[in-house]
Amino acid sequence: MPAVKKSSAVRLTIVAAAGIAAHAQSRPDPCAAATFNEAACEAAVAANGYCWNNRWVTLKYHYPFPYYYDAYHEFLAGGGVPYSAAVGACGPPRHFLGIGHSVSRAGFGCSGAAHSAHG
Repeated sequence: MPAVKKSSAVRLTIVAAAGIAAHAQSRPDPCAAATFNEAACEAAVAANGYCWNNRWVTLKYHYPFPYYYDAYHEFLAGGGVPYSAAVGACGPPRHFLGIGHSVSRAGFGCSGAAHSAHG
């Protein structure tokens, strides 16, 4: 019966890998080349995070916005096909907001592009 155990282990590994891949894809980054959204990315870099599924996702971006913009255009030039994900609009938790700082409440996806705010 060792073949049955090996077969079960392979199936479990495949299921686990699929679950990890689905989870990784479930929170698209507006600055990633494949899911790039110009307005949402610019707001995310400025705010160190973005809104996904009406929840704030804290993410420290290590480069300024033009880096992600250029990476997106390189992705397209290389034949990459971007996809858009629908994400709600929200803002960072209040403890992320400092006095005198303005944070865009832009989401990511169609609503984020339409609701981006500067200033």
